[in-house]
Amino acid sequence: MRAAFERSRAYIELDEKALKNNIAVLKELLPPGAELMPAVKANAYGHGNALVTRAMESAGIKAFCVACASEGKAMRENGIKGDILILGYTDPAQFEVLSRYDLIQTAVDFSHAEELNKYGKQLRVHIGIDTGMHRLGESAENIYRLKEMFFMENIRAEGALTHLCVSDSDAPCDIEFTNMQIKKFYDTIEVLKKEGCSIPKVHLQASYGLLNYSQLPTDYARVGIAVYGMKSARSDYDKLNTDDKLKPVLSLKVRISSVRAIKAGESVGYGLAFTAEHDMKIAALAIGYADGLPRALSGGAGKVLIDGKRAQIIGRVCMDQTMVDVTDIPGVSAGDIAIVIGKSGSDEIAAYEVAEDAGTITNEILSRLGERLARIMI
Repeated sequence: MRAAFERSRAYIELDEKALKNNIAVLKELLPPGAELMPAVKANAYGHGNALVTRAMESAGIKAFCVACASEGKAMRENGIKGDILILGYTDPAQFEVLSRYDLIQTAVDFSHAEELNKYGKQLRVHIGIDTGMHRLGESAENIYRLKEMFFMENIRAEGALTHLCVSDSDAPCDIEFTNMQIKKFYDTIEVLKKEGCSIPKVHLQASYGLLNYSQLPTDYARVGIAVYGMKSARSDYDKLNTDDKLKPVLSLKVRISSVRAIKAGESVGYGLAFTAEHDMKIAALAIGYADGLPRALSGGAGKVLIDGKRAQIIGRVCMDQTMVDVTDIPGVSAGDIAIVIGKSGSDEIAAYEVAEDAGTITNEILSRLGERLARIMI
């Protein structure tokens, strides 16, 4: 009864076998002794943090990373035992959360480290080092500030990290920049160790860093989109050799709420944005932009799969409903299932295709999938 209720509107199905396959595939790329530290921020890239992290722990994952302290707190309350690294800024008002829930905080720069030190209790910290992205981390050039961060009384420095910002690109200039970042990071680590800093763990690779620059000497790889069996854009599938190994974990499905005939000249939806040029059959789907279906898919930009055939979105995507053209799909009825992301028959709509149609990347599409979508692990 519960499963029927969860599937009564729009919902996400998660393939646990695919998730564990991806973990195994990515582990094969790691050097000896290194571990995966999956990024499970933004509700595990829209997949559902609670379900995904429990499955990951059962597959042997012992470390995770998230964006903020509230995400780490929720994971602890969900029973997750492994290390949890906060990648982003945490305000001093939330330092008590770091301590109470045994979370590891990234020191995003020197001033943040000073704030962490002033808390008065020892906190677990990884030191962020900026090697060229200029987003977070103390500049690699500021060696003595970095050294001071490692020796602050109330900072228990357990590691250091940087982020490779163009490791997804095969452009020669971007490969050169990535190699510069890699060298700068390891050179900085070496200098800090010579200055007496203890640095138990180092890490710099996210998904593309691992896929394109595997076997770097590292302790963790902070894999995000890849562990979910996806890549950020269509073009990435031509560059990498894991396409046949990584399997998408997520499918997005939706109930058809009604089917009706309209005549030539009749219009559909808000603003009467679509007008039929001939007699048509249309279906309303129980999903909209409040669920994370981009409004940019309006006006024919997007499509769904019904019975293995593509149905184009017509009119404007509404907050809770979306209309599609089913004129050439026989037998469509209310209660049937349409596929927004996933397979139907011999066809498939990949998440990157939805992203492409909406003018964005896979990561954004997934991370904006709404809370009212039920998540079901199969």
